[in-house]
Amino acid sequence: MLPSPSGCATGNIDQAQFTDEGGQPYLYWGSYDTICVAKMNAARTRIEGAVTEVAQSRRMEGGFVVRRGGHYYLFYSDAGCCDGAYSGYQVKVGRATSPTGPFLDDEGVPLTAATSKGGVVLTANGNGWIGPGHNALQTDLSGQDWLVYHAISSDDPDLKPAAGGTLKLSKRPMLMDRLDWIDGWPVVRAGASQGAQRAPVASWAAGGTFNDGSLKGWHGGGGSGTEGWSVGHEQDARGFVTPRGNPTGPAHLVSDRSAPAARRAEADLRVTSATGAAGLLAGYTGPDDFVVAWLDRQRNALVTDVRVEGRSRGTRTTPLPPDFAWDTWHNVAAEIRGTRMTVEVSADRLRDAVATQERPLPAAAVRSGKVGVAARGAGAAADNVGAAALHTPVTSRVPDHVPGPLLPAYSDDFDTATVPGTTADSPWSWVRGPASGVTMSDGALSWPTQGAELYLGTNTASVLTRDAPPGDYTVETRLRFAPGRTNQQAGLVLYGNDDRYYKLVHAVLPVSHADGKATHVTEFAKEGERPTTTPPTPVAYGPMFGGPPADTLWMRLSYHADTARDETEVRAATSTDGVHWVHTGVWTLPSVSELRIGLVAQNTAGVLARFDYLHTYRG
Repeated sequence: MLPSPSGCATGNIDQAQFTDEGGQPYLYWGSYDTICVAKMNAARTRIEGAVTEVAQSRRMEGGFVVRRGGHYYLFYSDAGCCDGAYSGYQVKVGRATSPTGPFLDDEGVPLTAATSKGGVVLTANGNGWIGPGHNALQTDLSGQDWLVYHAISSDDPDLKPAAGGTLKLSKRPMLMDRLDWIDGWPVVRAGASQGAQRAPVASWAAGGTFNDGSLKGWHGGGGSGTEGWSVGHEQDARGFVTPRGNPTGPAHLVSDRSAPAARRAEADLRVTSATGAAGLLAGYTGPDDFVVAWLDRQRNALVTDVRVEGRSRGTRTTPLPPDFAWDTWHNVAAEIRGTRMTVEVSADRLRDAVATQERPLPAAAVRSGKVGVAARGAGAAADNVGAAALHTPVTSRVPDHVPGPLLPAYSDDFDTATVPGTTADSPWSWVRGPASGVTMSDGALSWPTQGAELYLGTNTASVLTRDAPPGDYTVETRLRFAPGRTNQQAGLVLYGNDDRYYKLVHAVLPVSHADGKATHVTEFAKEGERPTTTPPTPVAYGPMFGGPPADTLWMRLSYHADTARDETEVRAATSTDGVHWVHTGVWTLPSVSELRIGLVAQNTAGVLARFDYLHTYRG
């Protein structure tokens, strides 16, 4: 399917196919930093034409595209997928008005920009699941979307080593969560995935699958019997229904049970005759009162009609692709909300319809009633026909964490001439310091980055620390920092010791497959012991990536003591204006030792980090 090389600066894995309205298929692929897209041939066996890079950032991969309204949404994951309790995977999204981009995150940042991105859909939140990512999307029978992804249990993260101990793998079971669309952007469970939730709707209020080989639960239109219909069988479809003979007028098969007026109705339809048509009766209260969505082969179109008291209230026609595969099954789904109906035709129910139609309905046509099948001419077949109450969309996000009052005793505006940690009465103290070149100027702590590290077994960097308050708190700084070389970084830490800390920094990291190209990221990391591996790992390090950095960046770390799980939780947030914040995920470590508030400027020398203040807030 992909040539080698593919024309994209990435690996050839993590492929996902998307079909646009009109039927044009696309292939998205890429792992380790870059995602590309290209058109596919009609047979979907190879790419053709131009290859377009649509996204790039540190460890960006696993693209998956859906269309909703007037936008295409590119879901992806970044950071590490598969490192047990140190996996920083999360799901993010950008959107565009074309399947080839440009895609922007919810901060307006292009996904191709050399920076980490916002648009967080799903991230670790301290609920016992780590590194959620590499997603797909499914829609339940009520029309509610669900995000399907893998994640790692913090209680049981690691498999035993394979291949003689050289292959270390993580347990990554599949999970799913409700996906809400709020203000044009997708987010899992309105922004909070934790605790029990209602399961997807998996059964219809009315309808069935015909897999028992009978027409039990169905009747003909107008209350007649089912003599005009028969049940067929195929290996994949199993049971399905077809009209007997060659009905010249529409034949109806209708459910015995009813569904609510606000509903999602659907059917899998197929038309094997050049003059036939198969339809979904999205609403039916009698032979003179119904709403139908036809796949009309002779017209090569989706055609809807609304009948009230025997009179048509108008047909609407939407063309189908010229190469529409009439001999294969297609899903037709109609959602009726209020007096609006939206109909989609797709091959697989993955929010990539080849045709969509929206139309108004007269109030008299919106009633509780049956669901069913319509057929005209030869070759019509239907399967999996049903209707369920339409889901109620969530329209408001769960509020993000807001810090409480300022704690002056644990804050510093850096408005003196004395370098913190250099006098006996200073609340600050240095680990391996004072760092060379640190000064106080223009109301800021100015700190040149060091050619030194705080990473696994290399602990040579200076750390400026002070006591944290008791209880939950949030620490914030404003950092002015314009790094230009790979691995330069500066920011906040919550520091226990050299092998146990949380870190939030603006950093510059290399991009894979890109010949020295680098990207700016907000890196939120933890380092600590990893006892679940075989053998136990004394110290491990794992990053996740937050929103876009800037030369002036506001940064927050929020600390919470989770006494129920006997661990500390720390959440990161960043802002490029001090008002609008991108909230990243949560890292956890066992509650072993006290953490101190700290600052770092490290890894590669050559740039000045200016900290304007360090403020600590309750909560």
